[in-house]
Amino acid sequence: MKIFRRIIIIVSIFILVIASILFFIGYGSYSNVLKEKPLFDRINEITSKEHFVKFDDLNKNYINAVIAIEDHRYFDHGAVDYLSIIRAVFTNLKEGEFEQGGSTITQQVAKNVFFSQERTLSRKLGEVFGASDLEKNYSKNEIFAIYVNTAYFGDGYYGIYDASKGYYNKEPKDLTLYEASMLAGVPNAPSIYAPTVNPELAKQRQKQVLNAMVKYGYISESDKSDVLNQSVSQ
Repeated sequence: MKIFRRIIIIVSIFILVIASILFFIGYGSYSNVLKEKPLFDRINEITSKEHFVKFDDLNKNYINAVIAIEDHRYFDHGAVDYLSIIRAVFTNLKEGEFEQGGSTITQQVAKNVFFSQERTLSRKLGEVFGASDLEKNYSKNEIFAIYVNTAYFGDGYYGIYDASKGYYNKEPKDLTLYEASMLAGVPNAPSIYAPTVNPELAKQRQKQVLNAMVKYGYISESDKSDVLNQSVSQ
């Protein structure tokens, strides 16, 4: 029994030490980017741009499509969705690949606003601190708007306004379900899913978005079929 207790104590100390190291790496990474430019200055630069699209001016189908495919529990969890992370870890282990990261929309905003796209441990940990800071100072609607206004949609289009005007020559609020579901899937991999790069892969990604919208109750199977039939005819 004494040996078992010692093992538990040693393991607990080990976990605490690792957690402390990771904490300081992440906190240090985030602190460094704030020294370069504070949080509010970064956000103000984004929201003050001429074509920044506020949440209330976004198309409802587009909002639902993004949430369904990117972070379906967005309005229910905090900056980090630990259930999603655990699910992603098990899925990656099962598939033998590391394709799912479990990042929330807020974490993706933190990545876009504070860090480069380089995949490093310090950046990933710093992203968590950035996401937490964002949710302390901004509403979910505001963070969502920042996300879609900073996401890259391929073809040189940064933000939903440029993407909507560039691909469909219309305001974001006027997107159809077909267009909304198409654009919602692009930021995951713009070099692959941009409609002008590979139309077939873009339509496959669109189908994934529509399936997610059906799964989470945003549209019906009939709505999905109508869009997919429209895709075939185009």
